[in-house]
Order: sequence, then structure tokens, then C-alpha cells
Amino acid sequence: MEDPKDKAVSFYDQFSEKQEKTGIDSRHLSILDKVVAAGLKPHHRVLEVGCGLGTVSHLLANQVKSGEVLAVDISPESIEKAKKTWSDQPNLKFEVSDMSDFNKIDQTFDFFVFPDILEHIPVDQHERLFQTIQQHAHQDSVIFIHIPSPRYLQWMIENEPEKLQVIDQPLDSGDLIKSITKAGFYLEKMETYAVFYEEKDYQYIVFRASKPLEKSTPRNKWEVLKEIVSIRLRNGIIN
Repeated sequence: MEDPKDKAVSFYDQFSEKQEKTGIDSRHLSILDKVVAAGLKPHHRVLEVGCGLGTVSHLLANQVKSGEVLAVDISPESIEKAKKTWSDQPNLKFEVSDMSDFNKIDQTFDFFVFPDILEHIPVDQHERLFQTIQQHAHQDSVIFIHIPSPRYLQWMIENEPEKLQVIDQPLDSGDLIKSITKAGFYLEKMETYAVFYEEKDYQYIVFRASKPLEKSTPRNKWEVLKEIVSIRLRNGIIN
């Protein structure tokens, strides 16, 4: 019987040929936009897990001009193609890894980006994966996750299974939050939204490293007032 890891490597080595024809699409741009909104800064160090041919990696590296991006993938074929395609970006590095062997001693990252990869990693490996992430995080680290909406992926499984990859599983949000919370992060934001289909086909989730609050800062009173007025106007509230 073929080893599941070997099967996955073989699939993604072949899948890289299909990805070459895609280029930068609205999904890639949406991921970048939401990572930046989550607080990505020009000096940040980023670890991207499941980079494929490096399309998102390239976009991230352009944003962190004075930082760097380390992008990893299980497919040696994809990594070799990514290295050649983006060889002109000195702050972008690629490595073959499924994260089970990832160990960068004394290296931490500001952002961990998972661009539509967790649904392809067996759920029973998630807890160990995020323990590895914890070992390379600091007190201000952020985990950014982008995945297919579980409802939409279930529809795909039932109606268009031929379009799915070797592993494509709807992820239970509660289980995912539990695994990442256990690794020392807290949920800051989660949103289901539309990229290619009106039925809201994707989700993004932002986690931040858990650390005690050092202070309590009241919001600007004028900002709060403007917000109240805006809500009243939108909802027709007069009194």
C-alpha cells in the first residue's frame, strides 16, 4: 500500500503543472489583502505553509521589502519551479517540508500564512502542526488561515468531486480553533466571504499569540460618537 505522504507528494508534483497556467488570480490577491489588513508590516518575517508554485509567496515578499518570506511545500517539483520563477526576489526563500520535519532553531516569525492548505492536511495532524508553529512564534505572532468554506467544500464533494485534490476535507471551525488555542493563540477574527461564487466559498481566520493585557485604553470619544451616528443613520433610528 502506498504511503499517504508519498501519495500526496506524487499528486502535488503533478498538480504543479496545472497551477503553472493559473497565474495570479482574485483568490491570491484577496489573501494578500486580508493578510495586510491583519497587520503585515514591511519588516516582518513570514512563514508560508503550502506555497505551491509561490504565487502568494511572491506577493507577500513584495509587501515585506525589508523583511523576508520562507515558503515551504511538500512537493519538490513545486519548490523547484517556484525557485526558478521567483529567483529575482532575494527576500524570498523556498524549502521542501511537510512541517513534520520543520525545525529552525532560534528562528521566530511574525506571520504564519496558510493559503488554502489546511483542508489538505489530515485533521489528526493539525495539533502537532500548530505545536510546531508555537515553537517558532513570539508574543506578537499572527496566524493567518485561508480555507474553503466548509459548506461550500461539502457541496463540491457531493457535486463536483472531480475538481478536488488528493485530500480535501471540510474543516470544523470549533476543532480548528481548539487546536490553535491549545498552541497559545486566540481567535481575533473569522469571516466567510465570496471569492468566485455568490454562495461564499472561502473563509479567513486570524489568530494572535495569547499574552496578558498590559493596559485598558478607552476609545476616542469622537470616534465612538461617529460610529453611533453612522449606525443610527444606516438603520433609520431617529430617537
